[in-house]
Parts: sequence; C-alpha cells; structure tokens
Amino acid sequence: MSTSSTRLEPQAPQPLLLQRFVMAQGVYASLLLLLALAMATGHARVPFTALVLGGISLVLSQLAFFLLLRSGRSQRFQDPGMTEAQVLVALFWQTVLLGCLDGGARATLMAFYVPILLFGLFQLHPVAFGRCALLAFVGFVALEWGEALFLPQARAEPPFLQLATLFVLLFWLCLFGRHVEGMRQRRQAPTAYQDARHGALRQPEDQVSTDELTGLCNRRQFLRLAQRDLLHLPAHAQYGLALIDLDHFKRINDRYGHAAGDRVLQTFATLAQACLRDSDVLARYGGEEFVLLLPNVNLDQISVCCERLREAFASAEPLGLSLGGLSLSIGMTRLQRGDDLDLALQRAEQALQRAKHNGRNRCEASWEPSDARTDRRSASS
Repeated sequence: MSTSSTRLEPQAPQPLLLQRFVMAQGVYASLLLLLALAMATGHARVPFTALVLGGISLVLSQLAFFLLLRSGRSQRFQDPGMTEAQVLVALFWQTVLLGCLDGGARATLMAFYVPILLFGLFQLHPVAFGRCALLAFVGFVALEWGEALFLPQARAEPPFLQLATLFVLLFWLCLFGRHVEGMRQRRQAPTAYQDARHGALRQPEDQVSTDELTGLCNRRQFLRLAQRDLLHLPAHAQYGLALIDLDHFKRINDRYGHAAGDRVLQTFATLAQACLRDSDVLARYGGEEFVLLLPNVNLDQISVCCERLREAFASAEPLGLSLGGLSLSIGMTRLQRGDDLDLALQRAEQALQRAKHNGRNRCEASWEPSDARTDRRSASS
C-alpha cells in the first residue's frame, strides 16, 4: 500500500465530489460578501482593475476544478476529489483577500483559514494537511512581512499577536487531524479476536464464493451478485460491465512456470482492488479472465476506470519477477434496467475479442445490442 501523503481511497461517487465543490463555493461567496462589506465600511481599498482581474482569475480557477470534476477526468488522479489542490487554491485566495484589508479587519477575517482547512481535515493524510496548514501560515507571514517592508506607514507595530494566534490555531488543527486519522484507523482495523471469529464463521461461505488464489469473488458468486443488482436496478440507473483478459498469459506460464503465472494473477487482483471503489465488484471469471461490475456510472466513467486499470497493470512489477511489459485487454458494455445479464456478457465478450483482434493492450466497448451484432457480422466476414 502506498504511503503517499495524499490518502489512497476508493473513488468517491461523482455527485458527492460535486457536492463538496458546491459547498466550497459557499465559502468563496462568503469571503466575497465580507470583502464587499469591508470596502463599504472603509476597511479595504481595492483598485477597480485589480478587483476585475482578481475576480476573473478566481472564476477561471474554480471553472477548471468544476470541468475536471464534471467531466470525470479527475477520476484519473490519485485523489479524484483534488482535495489538496482545492484547499491550497482557497488558502491562496484567502491570503489575497487579507492583503486587501487593514489591520483590524484582517485580524477578524483571519479566522476564515479554519473553514477552508476543515474541508481537508477528513480527506487528507495528516502529512498533506500539515503541508496545507504550513503554507497558510507562511503565506500570512509573507503578507505581513511584505507590508512591513514596503508599507511601513500602514502598521504601527508588528502583528505578533495575530501571528501567534494563527500559529496556535493551525497547530491544534494539525493535532486534531492526526487524532481523527488515528480514530479512523482504529475503527477500520478489527481486533484479533473479531478477525479470528469472523474468519471461522465465514470460512464455509468463503470457500464457496471466493477464488482461492486471488481472494476475489469467483464466477458463481459474481453472477449471483450481478443478477441481484440487475433485478433491483432503478429505472434511470446504469451499471458498467467489463471482461478483462491478461494478454499472453499462457506465454508467461510456459516461459516462467505456473508459480509466476499465479503471482501475476495475484498482482492484478491486488492492484485492481486498490483502483476500485468499495461498491465495485471484481471477480475471477476463469483462468486469466476477470469480470468487473461498476454500479452507478456513465459511459465516460466506465471507460476511464478501465483505462486506469490497463495503465496501472502495464506499470506493475510482480514481486520477485522480471517479466517485461505486462498488458491486458478489456471489453466494456453497460447494464440498464430490463437487460439480460447473459446478453450483456456476450456484448462484453464481443468487445474483448475486438480488443484482442486490434492488437491487445486496449479497451473496446460494445454499448448496445446493435454493436454486438455488428461485431458478429465483422467476425463472420
């Protein structure tokens, strides 16, 4: 598991990411209203040109975040919500706002560092959160130092109390973030007794529903889960379905032995689970073939997810093996209410065969039944 300072979590649903973004815009709106109030009461003087340019820059920065989230392109990032980037940009604009105010108003609105950082408190690793807090403090110090250096008449005495207050505030926020992280880890880590007890109770069921080599669902369990979800699929919902085949797997077995082949299968299973959400269902379908069910996704999200799996596997290095480049081929389709699971699997299989025919190491789609009929005609010709 990666120890990157950005938390590695299963992807948050896109509506939730957009909801967080809208909430962040509420903070921006509050800051702009307070700036307008400060200007009206004589606590801020901002040249009209600077106000217009700053407003345009702010809108463009938020528009960039919105387009990345709305299009699903942010799902390719390690943090699909771009939490740290959004927090850093907001801290920058908060510091710019404080630079427009006089000393009294600045001391008051300095408190807005807190709600900005709270957006990252439950999403960021403590190291990343501490980095954001440090940059907030450094930005404020640079603002005060620059004003003292270039505008000495604007301040009668150094703002030691403001700096100390901000430092203590950010320090305790960082400590609280570490405490939250510790609580999360303790809740997620079962005790040895619970682990052993649950394992003993579930062992007979797991033997029936789990692939022994990879720890994934087996084919029978996947079909049971997929049929159940399809039966209860809402009218306007859509699922993604993908068949995944590891390219040239027989060659790996023949050249390096079956133990190496098993290691490659385990590597893919571990890597894929790290890339997927908790709600996604990945199963070993047979041999070197896997099947993937993606709930509540649009066509672009299905393609992005499968491309991310393909790229991640291409850079994988199974422990203790030097195999050169690994690759896989994926056939994608979608499931909607009223669809037949067997026919959908046939469409995914048609797309998978097309991916192999077109050179492997690629993703192909057969979204509609008509696509599958076209594939069959092409194959027969």
